[in-house]
Amino acid sequence: MTGNKRFSTVLIANRGEIAVRVIRACREMGMRSVAIHSDADANAPHVRMADEAVAIGGNAASESYLVIAKILDAAKRSGAEAIHPGYGFLSENADFADACAAAGLTFIGPRGDVIRAMGSKVASRQLMKAADVPGDTEPVLTVDDVLTRAEEIGFPIAIKAASGGGGKGFRVAHKAEEAKAAFEGASSEGLRFFGDGTVYVERYLPDPRHVEVQVVADEHGNVIHLGERDCSVQRRHQKLIEEAPAPAVDAALRQKIGAIAVNAARSIGYTSVGTIEGLLVGGEFYFLEMNTRLQVEHPATELVTGIDVVRTQIAIAQGNPLPFTQADVTFRGHAIECRINAEDAAKGFLPRPGTVSAYREPSGPGVRVDSGIEAGSVASPFYDPLLAKLIVWDEDRERATRRMLRALDEFRIDGLKTLVPFHKAFLATEEWASGGTGHKLLTDKAFLSTIGTEIAPAPAVRAAE
Repeated sequence: MTGNKRFSTVLIANRGEIAVRVIRACREMGMRSVAIHSDADANAPHVRMADEAVAIGGNAASESYLVIAKILDAAKRSGAEAIHPGYGFLSENADFADACAAAGLTFIGPRGDVIRAMGSKVASRQLMKAADVPGDTEPVLTVDDVLTRAEEIGFPIAIKAASGGGGKGFRVAHKAEEAKAAFEGASSEGLRFFGDGTVYVERYLPDPRHVEVQVVADEHGNVIHLGERDCSVQRRHQKLIEEAPAPAVDAALRQKIGAIAVNAARSIGYTSVGTIEGLLVGGEFYFLEMNTRLQVEHPATELVTGIDVVRTQIAIAQGNPLPFTQADVTFRGHAIECRINAEDAAKGFLPRPGTVSAYREPSGPGVRVDSGIEAGSVASPFYDPLLAKLIVWDEDRERATRRMLRALDEFRIDGLKTLVPFHKAFLATEEWASGGTGHKLLTDKAFLSTIGTEIAPAPAVRAAE
């Protein structure tokens, strides 16, 4: 969060549903919004919704949304005073935050040095260790180091790239004979994808709960948490379903992990919104990483707290103190978010780009859709397959599940395959009803092969007699 404190024009350095979400927040705050777009996104909804749109050329992200010089030039041409990075792309790029500051622009997020400190899983864990946040920290340099660490914590072990994410640079060794291949694989993949071959070792937990805590912090020393989300339902470390509150977290544990998250954010002088991610095992919370940005799943938190996370983030960037305290934060009901990706679950969740021929969003009580598409939109192979997010709220988890199933039945996205049929199938299982993580079911070919790929047509209507 650097540059001019007060601003009235925000450039959104992103696309799709998150660009739409930020544009809406800006409008509600009386701010002017500027969209940028690649050639592939020239007719995208976020381009028309913004007060101004600037073409930055190219198709692939490396030619457009990842080119810092193009984005800064668009800000200059449009008169933008601040840049919101959304998530993905440059949202956790310390060089981008620094470049915004150098150009006199406010980066709506943390400072570059904070992003840089938390960008390495090893460095961030060492910082967290100093702040008494539980988690493994030490990098391993050789196979012998791996085996020494394994003797301390026991097999199976996970070997992870320090700068990794999204399942890249992740290997599991179930016994000593597998350690060399796992070490070399994780290190080489980390180097290939992130330019950093540093790896670390932790105990591999085959079925942990993935729980994250939403934190918000201003520059006046106020740091609070907005509770936790459970993101355990994942495929190849890619989140599919998120919910708040977490099924395995009660009030006492929420207070405990909330305090851990607040301590972690405060220890590094964090400002903006961010997320402390961890594994929950037997009531113990182990730090994984800090996401120094807005999360895809922030709407679940918004629905159970009533706090607009995006507007709060923008207000913090203007130098405003938080308008609420920890005592003001209350939790009501249950929220579930389903990611609607252009993927075919029956075919191993392969991306299925294409053109949306017909589109109809669900509605009704407790239903929210954050979308970046419409009829005629193209799910491009150039970008992430996320099309929209379907979020519901109800009084408890069982009711929220029924509401989600109803909303999924109403969701119509024709012309390409999406995860709507997967969500309908998974949320109807005993695994979901019992609060399971779904890890085994999501790799069960028999289960996945039964998932339909089309939304059933509406039932015939009998004529009145």
